[in-house]
Amino acid sequence: MSNVEMAEQIPGAHHEHFRIIINGRPKEVADKVLTYEHVVNLAFDNNPPSGPNVVLTVTYSKGIDGARGSLLPGQSIEIKSGMVFNVKATDRS
Repeated sequence: MSNVEMAEQIPGAHHEHFRIIINGRPKEVADKVLTYEHVVNLAFDNNPPSGPNVVLTVTYSKGIDGARGSLLPGQSIEIKSGMVFNVKATDRS
């Protein structure tokens, strides 16, 4: 049984979950605020590419009040269901 299913069975429990899209794949998260690092880990199933020349770019759209932009290392953003993130790894060689 998933944590979501367990929470739904607890009387009086209210746990909001947010359905977002990362790199075209639906994800469900419980956190209202996501960090750059959390988004990257979600995009790469906790195994992001690394190396001295790897650059990870995170962009988002359909945010609160239609917000769109980029998320940089160390930054965080308040999310809403339906928000879309794109995470791209490039080699800056």
